[in-house]
Amino acid sequence: MLLLTLAAADSSEKSSLSHGLTNRPTAKPYLRMPAEAEGELPRLLSETGAFKDTKSLRPSEALIPFDINVAFWSDGATKSRWIAVPNDASVASQKIQFRPAGEWTFPRGTVFVKHFELALDETRPDQRRRLETRLLVCNATGSVYGVTYKWRADNSDAELLATNLTENILIKTASGPRTQTWYYPSRADCRTCHTDLAGGVLGVKTRQMNRMFPFPSGINDNQLRAWNHIGLFDPPCDEADLPHLRSLARSDDQTRLLEDRARSYLDANCAQCHRPGGTVAAFDARYDTPLRQQSLIDAPVLIDQGIDRARAIAPHDIWRSIVFMRVNTLDAIKMPPLAHEVLDHQSIDTLRAWIEGMPGPPVLAPPEISPRGGNFAKPVRVTLKQSEPGATIHYTLDGSVPTGSDAVYQKALQVTGATVLRAKAFKPGYTKSITAQEVFIIGE
Repeated sequence: MLLLTLAAADSSEKSSLSHGLTNRPTAKPYLRMPAEAEGELPRLLSETGAFKDTKSLRPSEALIPFDINVAFWSDGATKSRWIAVPNDASVASQKIQFRPAGEWTFPRGTVFVKHFELALDETRPDQRRRLETRLLVCNATGSVYGVTYKWRADNSDAELLATNLTENILIKTASGPRTQTWYYPSRADCRTCHTDLAGGVLGVKTRQMNRMFPFPSGINDNQLRAWNHIGLFDPPCDEADLPHLRSLARSDDQTRLLEDRARSYLDANCAQCHRPGGTVAAFDARYDTPLRQQSLIDAPVLIDQGIDRARAIAPHDIWRSIVFMRVNTLDAIKMPPLAHEVLDHQSIDTLRAWIEGMPGPPVLAPPEISPRGGNFAKPVRVTLKQSEPGATIHYTLDGSVPTGSDAVYQKALQVTGATVLRAKAFKPGYTKSITAQEVFIIGE
């Protein structure tokens, strides 16, 4: 009988371990954070209850590590994530309301911890500097609030930021040093993206969590199955459905369709605002929304940036695709607008390939104007260039939009006074280019 009991216990332990998580950890609501942002916030990360050894970044027993399929772009930083789901009598609902699609709902007192590190030498990406650790708290009113803790230089602790902050960080590269600006968000910044409309919590949902994860137990398992196994979900997830549930696709995942990878990027980086009832733009970036219902492909835009026949996504035309334009710049129109100082080249290349792979006639790139506009002490010689052989460049000097009947560029232009130079490329069988423009001020 004793042998049978031991065998049964051993079998039960192995079954538990096979899911990566053995049991639901004990977690106090809010850890040591206040129930509302107006409460007394811990001044140091070590006082929040998130880590039992802050300097070594050892999480408390209440925290469960996790990862997501497609992360919000954070200027190349490496991120670690944990969640603490309360499970004592002081919380009315102690489980996550699981949904196969859309947002999950979390018990009040749930705390999410996200830690950011940045490689200071691109040739040695495993050697990183700690920058910040953010806490997102599901508060007492059913909403959320977020706080940022900036790490000290000696990594002994991290200090609460009262407002946003920017820091210039020197990065070594194979071609020489560069300076990267890092943006630390304020509490108000957190709510810019973590809106009630988007459910407050952004990354923790089925399409993001439906993935394998190497748990500290040494077991690699699907996170949904592991969380379901320890009783975090209400209603429980039907594990037989796991292979059929949606999952976002990374930009570099060549096993997934290009369309899936592009739409997954838009979901992770844009869907918190671009959804019904959200920002002024009319398209819906959520991956769960079928593509034909997203008002994304060949859909008009409310702000066209001065582009003729601008679209959210213009098939086979990156120049008229306003979504692509805004993620491919760091100017004032950049998207996402916050904590975005470095371009996500891999995802941009994915979007470009998706758009250019759509059916449509070839599109001419806008002419290149050299030099760029600006103030000049004396008249300046300006050249126009178009990379497509056989294309004709038409231009105007009065700020009007060039047509096929305007002057044809044949040689360098001598600009002697205040001039708005606009140029457009034309070629039979091609979609004409968008208008290129530069403004020149001479002698002022």
